[in-house]
Amino acid sequence: MNRIYLDAAATTPLDKAVLKAMTPYFSDRFGNPGAIHYLGQEAMRAVDESRGKIIELLAGDILEDFRNVIFTGSATEANNLALRGSVRDFYNLKRNEKYLPVKIIVSATEHDSVLKTAEDLEAEGVEVVYLPVDKKGLIDVQKLKQSLDERTAVVSVHYVNNETGAIENVKEIGGIVREYRESFGGGEVFPLFHMDAVQAFQYFDCSPEATKADLVTLSGHKMFGPKGVGVLYFNRIVSRRERQAGKIIGLKPIITGGGQEFGLRSGTENVPAIVGFSAAAKIASRKRKESFKKVSILKDYFSRSLKALGRKVALNTPPGKSSPHILNVRFPGMKSEEMIGRLDMLGVAASAGSACSSRSLLPSHVLLAMGLSEKEALESVRFSFSRELEKADLAVGLKAIKKILG
Repeated sequence: MNRIYLDAAATTPLDKAVLKAMTPYFSDRFGNPGAIHYLGQEAMRAVDESRGKIIELLAGDILEDFRNVIFTGSATEANNLALRGSVRDFYNLKRNEKYLPVKIIVSATEHDSVLKTAEDLEAEGVEVVYLPVDKKGLIDVQKLKQSLDERTAVVSVHYVNNETGAIENVKEIGGIVREYRESFGGGEVFPLFHMDAVQAFQYFDCSPEATKADLVTLSGHKMFGPKGVGVLYFNRIVSRRERQAGKIIGLKPIITGGGQEFGLRSGTENVPAIVGFSAAAKIASRKRKESFKKVSILKDYFSRSLKALGRKVALNTPPGKSSPHILNVRFPGMKSEEMIGRLDMLGVAASAGSACSSRSLLPSHVLLAMGLSEKEALESVRFSFSRELEKADLAVGLKAIKKILG
């Protein structure tokens, strides 16, 4: 059976060029980056070079400290570090009762790695504001402005929603957070603006200059890189005194130990994955315009073909402003697990939403926040595309859908 993969938002295959870059670090160049002998130095050089490539991709010609890039074991861990780490440092810097309880602000449609972390922090006494969204999945900017105060440690809003492809106006959001921070007269660290750009990097400029983000989360396996590696990019420029003291103001570690990653993420660095991440990011950045154009055409073809089926199909993804690689579709009268199962039997892979919660029978919190009923949310399927697909692949997927709908 010729299988068609329409679940690129969940994960992507490893690019052959990325695998080639990684391979030597599994065997020949196997040193621990913490060791001072030749093999250790060789491994550390690979980590530093990878860090430099990512800084170049996100900061351009701006010379920044290497500590701006923190390698983690996943984007989930990076999101945890952004939220928990900023809250912990806020507590550390502002222990006066005036600043308690500490507040964080997140959108109601974030990935579970943000929402579940927010819920956990809430149980620990942190105040959490969940920003509502409209029918297009976009946050209420006025609610954001009203919610910001001197107790706010971090605002976390994704660039591209992982279930619907809705694009948030992160530059406006980042500008609001930055303007509020600067209203104190300069020198203030908080609030920080954290942007989960996991679904955005392949198709959009995710640099702090373009988005006004202070913290940016990226994932390797969403852009033809390896699983098991993520990045938290930190845009705050620390003072010379803080650099000498080895501190990064704005974050505290959530994993402690040997002090790797400048004390913010202890644990021996996964050198092959780190090398693979930087290689994949460089390829994705180079192919960004080409990928955007190709995948946009594919999505347009797929959505127009589905619309032609009339009332058998409804599109949940907002028209116009959405990422080219994600299309959320509702099949009235058919539960998503039935549609996904039958598609799989016909050789087509799709999902009900986030792979992290795809085995859950609960309706999508994203679709509910956008105003869909539980029944409608449970009838919805996410199709997601990549630069490796061709129109012929989508034609096979459409044929399977038509066969199922009858």
